[in-house]
Amino acid sequence: MSSSLISKYNVPGPRYTSYPTVPYWENNGYTGEEWERHLKLSFNSENNNGGISLYIHLPFCESLCTFCGCNKRITKNHNVEEKYIDALLKEWQLYLQIFDTQPVISEIHLGGGTPTFFNAQNLKRLLTGILKNSKIHNTYEFGFEGHPNNTREDHLKALYDLGFTRCSYGVQDYDPIVQKTINRIQPFENVKRITELSRKIGFKSISHDLVFGLPHQKLSSIESTIIKTAELSPDRIAFYSYAHVPWIKGVGQRGFSEEDLPKNNEKRLLYEKGRELLELNEYFEIGMDHFSKTHDELFKSFKSGTLHRNFMGYTTSGSKLMIGLGVSAIGDTWSAFAQNEKSLEDYYQRIDKNELPIFRGHILNSEDLKIRAKILDLMCRFETNIEDLLPDIKTEILERLEEPFEDNLIQISDSQIKILEKGLPFIRNICMSFDLRLYRNKPSTQLFSMTI
Repeated sequence: MSSSLISKYNVPGPRYTSYPTVPYWENNGYTGEEWERHLKLSFNSENNNGGISLYIHLPFCESLCTFCGCNKRITKNHNVEEKYIDALLKEWQLYLQIFDTQPVISEIHLGGGTPTFFNAQNLKRLLTGILKNSKIHNTYEFGFEGHPNNTREDHLKALYDLGFTRCSYGVQDYDPIVQKTINRIQPFENVKRITELSRKIGFKSISHDLVFGLPHQKLSSIESTIIKTAELSPDRIAFYSYAHVPWIKGVGQRGFSEEDLPKNNEKRLLYEKGRELLELNEYFEIGMDHFSKTHDELFKSFKSGTLHRNFMGYTTSGSKLMIGLGVSAIGDTWSAFAQNEKSLEDYYQRIDKNELPIFRGHILNSEDLKIRAKILDLMCRFETNIEDLLPDIKTEILERLEEPFEDNLIQISDSQIKILEKGLPFIRNICMSFDLRLYRNKPSTQLFSMTI
């Protein structure tokens, strides 16, 4: 990839797990009542079709990883588990009171933080409490994120017995210098142990998360990491660009100097080498940042055109209703977003008052819904139809797409935009051309990580 393209397109940009992106949500007058109204409409539709998705945020970690941008609480005190699970189950009961019928759950994802911070019995108590008042869809998929150092056999057995068949382990990089810098030290042996154990117990889809662009990361460490990863043959691999946003996430991402980070062309070479090695090991690119073996459901969903993307990232579930439980969790009815309180103390306080702990949200207007569908198409299928856009909006978007068209990143016809292979590394930039809210209200300060 030419350095001129990298220089041109390496700008701050969203990752588009939603549209509008969170900084452009209109929160004026947003209330829990508004969220409930949209929730009911979506529930009555989605629950009778593909079922609903649940994202459960488990925020606790025993140590701080200095590359992490997640909402987390660092503690070694495991007494916090009981109180938090009590709050989650109470929040779920508040949702059950809103629904007219028993919910049908098609997807559960445990994210964090570190979900395997919680002991197996507490995870079982949480999930049993949720599932006992629900039906499970016949094509359900339950997954969790685990830390290779603290995920144990009893975790895996408890979750597998409850229907979990997908797990994701954060690896990042095996280089000891990189691991020390980001405070995430986990030997290959630990990852090997838990990957093989997961497979032995019966997990059908095992994913490893790798990150490029980390401090002190070199081509040699990317090569070594992916070669070692291929030895374990996970079914999916997420190969993310490190999102450096210390102005948002604070001290956690200031554990190293800016000079320690690979820049522009150097960082892009890390991606290109990683992508080359992944393809050599028969991993195929799915959407943005994701690679999969052909037998995995993610690959099949991509090939069939049913791949979906939401606040959990890429998913095989096409449900337009996702409920977020826990501190900072985000819910999505397709026509509305709602985010829970981001402070653990505020979250507990709202739950204690028998209130849904919503602190901000957004109601999508007709234009938002149209643009959301286009960006989702590009993210999941690398193409979108533009025939139904209003003439002035279509003209505005096409003007912004002139540069990527001239650079042979996209193909344009009267009715369609298609991202070419050369354009896949710039998918965020291409989606930004459709982002009406971003261009109408350009931020005066940097809100997003760099696209490259």
